[in-house]
Amino acid sequence: MSIKQISVFLENKPGSLYAMTGVLAQHKIDMRALSLAETSDFGIARVIVDDVYKTATVLKEAGFVNNITPVLGVAIPDVPGGLNKVLQILTDAKVNVEYMYAFLGGKDTEHAYMIFRVADESAAAAALAARGIQVVQQEEMEKL
Repeated sequence: MSIKQISVFLENKPGSLYAMTGVLAQHKIDMRALSLAETSDFGIARVIVDDVYKTATVLKEAGFVNNITPVLGVAIPDVPGGLNKVLQILTDAKVNVEYMYAFLGGKDTEHAYMIFRVADESAAAAALAARGIQVVQQEEMEKL
């Protein structure tokens, strides 16, 4: 049901993110989405990629600490209030959103796409599906 996200722990210093993306480029890994959060000492790059297990392996081999986390990909109608509607559905279902970020949907101009890390993924997916909101599967991410 979920999409697999890779969280990569990076030192908060010049060149760290560059080194990580260099490993991905060298191994021809295509990023679909990227989010970067930081503190004074380290950062967390959250990436959605075309090949999760290859990516986790090459990052580990290159010395990058990483882990795989399930997240929810959602196709949101690209209209004013589209995100608000999705958040209302999650609120009504009492699902807490821990964090979220956007990603590109390729040729699809009717939807905006968001990654959600939620406390209860199955409840979120069920509530969204019941209201006609499309949840994106891992296989679909590889095609976007």
